[in-house]
Amino acid sequence: MTGATGLVGNELLLLLGSIEHVGHVTVLTRRPLGRFPAKIENIVLDFDKLATSATSLKAHTFICCLGTTIKVAGSQEAFRKVDYDYVIEFAKIAEKAQAQKFMVVSAMGANAESSVFYNRVKGEMERDLRKLKIPQIEIFRPSLLLGDRKEHRTGEVLAQKFSPVMNALMIGPLKKYKAIAAKDVAKAMALAALNFNQGQFIYESDEIQRMSDSIKSDVGLE
Repeated sequence: MTGATGLVGNELLLLLGSIEHVGHVTVLTRRPLGRFPAKIENIVLDFDKLATSATSLKAHTFICCLGTTIKVAGSQEAFRKVDYDYVIEFAKIAEKAQAQKFMVVSAMGANAESSVFYNRVKGEMERDLRKLKIPQIEIFRPSLLLGDRKEHRTGEVLAQKFSPVMNALMIGPLKKYKAIAAKDVAKAMALAALNFNQGQFIYESDEIQRMSDSIKSDVGLE
């Protein structure tokens, strides 16, 4: 797993650490995670050297929650390195390891032909990921993520403040644009991680919400 220190990744790691059916989770980070459940193994490495430093990884399921913003990254080039280069490199490692499943957090509006740089990079990542020979690929496209981030993003703070009002107005075809809690995205991904259905799947934000809402307490994901 990569991206465990991010908004969705952190929530997902906590869930995976508590699910009885999950035996072991290896987490790749650039800095030590700190405290984590016994079943979690933390490997600290340089993501610029993923191709050579993570080649021994073996797992049934690879999960990628990497993501940043142009503002946080500092430039379009730095953003692309995280949201495209690192993701595809990690996926290629999964392919070489003969993983059965690869799960990734993308974004609403991802489109390789988009004129919007952010959406285009996400779309190119999805396009090239789907070319790889991995039996099951699951792409999650959440809308605005709600939750407490470690870094301050002014635009998202304002959007989160007004999200209850905006969500109430989004009905019918607009439902997929509703803001969604990072914990709900994590719950949907944890549920998906427990199931194997060969093929390629894309989950828009409204479907992610439905997946999260369908989870019963006895599944262990509450």
